[in-house]
Amino acid sequence: MKKILFFLFFNILFSSNLLAETKKYKNSFTSFNKWLSVNGYNQYIEKSENEKCKSFDKGDTNWYYNNCDQANYKNNLNIKTHPNKWGIHYPSNPNRDSLIYYFYKYQFSHLTGDPNTYQWGQIEIKPSNNPYEFKFKIQEDKFVKKQIKTKGILSYLYFQDENVLIDEISPKERLGEFVNNETKLMSMSMNKSVTSYIMGHAICEGYIDGIDSKINDWPLIENTLYYDQKLINLLNMAAGDQKYINEFKYNPNSILANLSYEYETNTIMNTINRYFKNTTQAKKNPYNYSGFITQLLLNYIKHKTGDNFEDLLKHIFQNKVKNKYSVNFNELKYTLDKYGNGHPMVRMTRFDYLRLAKAIMDDYQNDTCVGKYLKEIHKRRIPKKYNENKNEPEFNRTKSYGGQFHMDYPGLKNKVVFGMGGYGGQAILIDVENSRIVVLNSLHFNNGKYKYNVKKLLIDPIKKGR
Repeated sequence: MKKILFFLFFNILFSSNLLAETKKYKNSFTSFNKWLSVNGYNQYIEKSENEKCKSFDKGDTNWYYNNCDQANYKNNLNIKTHPNKWGIHYPSNPNRDSLIYYFYKYQFSHLTGDPNTYQWGQIEIKPSNNPYEFKFKIQEDKFVKKQIKTKGILSYLYFQDENVLIDEISPKERLGEFVNNETKLMSMSMNKSVTSYIMGHAICEGYIDGIDSKINDWPLIENTLYYDQKLINLLNMAAGDQKYINEFKYNPNSILANLSYEYETNTIMNTINRYFKNTTQAKKNPYNYSGFITQLLLNYIKHKTGDNFEDLLKHIFQNKVKNKYSVNFNELKYTLDKYGNGHPMVRMTRFDYLRLAKAIMDDYQNDTCVGKYLKEIHKRRIPKKYNENKNEPEFNRTKSYGGQFHMDYPGLKNKVVFGMGGYGGQAILIDVENSRIVVLNSLHFNNGKYKYNVKKLLIDPIKKGR
């Protein structure tokens, strides 16, 4: 029974409705093949003739209508996908060719016009005029190299005392030919913590009173269980909404039970009107992890900052994080801000993730206004109680949760660690007191062949240092 719940959790939490597909879904590699061609991966494709085009005269209406004037490609990869699923099936152990395809799907298909993937609008934060440049004292780690050769890991960085000590990218023969220091790597769940960091700045800039202020000035959520709640409840995933959205336990009345509806690709207004009108908060409000809560938080920040939202992002990333490359946030296309069109998905490079983690650590250590916010959400963290956390993946399996960060990792007793975790094994651990950071970007994680060593890659570096 526990294994069933574990698989259910992964399929719902990390695939989520956004990645779920109906039985009508059929694999189409047209956009993927075009992406391979545009980016110069010609060894994986060859030109082919569209069979329809053979029956048309070159240059006539049907010839153009069927795109016969455009090059047509097919790939030579042995791609295996799971029927009726958009993403990698959690228990599966995909071959390299399939990993290449899913790397494209996760990282790029949202922007290429791929008809099988929702196409996002982009908020682009340009690079800082003064990007932070890291110092390097590289130490060889044979275990990291071994893990990265066989798992779904794209990138691994370890930072300690102002220096990058480990800097590894997946080998060329694995996935390394698709990843470099300029590659934007996407995450939704790690952006939960990014949203919290943005919230801290919104508070410190005076847009929001504080984490104990009540959300009673946002018309979109009136007459719902979220209205008039303290902000800290939402930050801690403890809004008492488990009856209506629950990613740990199946509920036929939950929004997640309707696989034809994706709250991620709908505005806050649409989801509220459809599922949350006239709802009431449960008497008990335990930790209840949900992507919708973060969507609410992000759009509440947009509501409070108004036309200054992008300026706030620029201040955070260009002045504090000092990003070297553009950072992208997503929003729903063809919708208005006032309806809640922001989505907590972020795309940034491997080293910009490290720059973000360092900025969080610096704020905490320097006791800035945002640092005080971070200390407060750590102080106000709450316990996780779902089956001793065994429904959560190992890289997220912490004892508590605070302000959209995973906290109190087993094996790291008495250490103040702010953790981010996301689909496929993505993880960032920040030891804010001892200046140690691990940034691990990953494509796939499971309980078998693709299970990387959490203890040696994440816990031990934070615990012992180098």
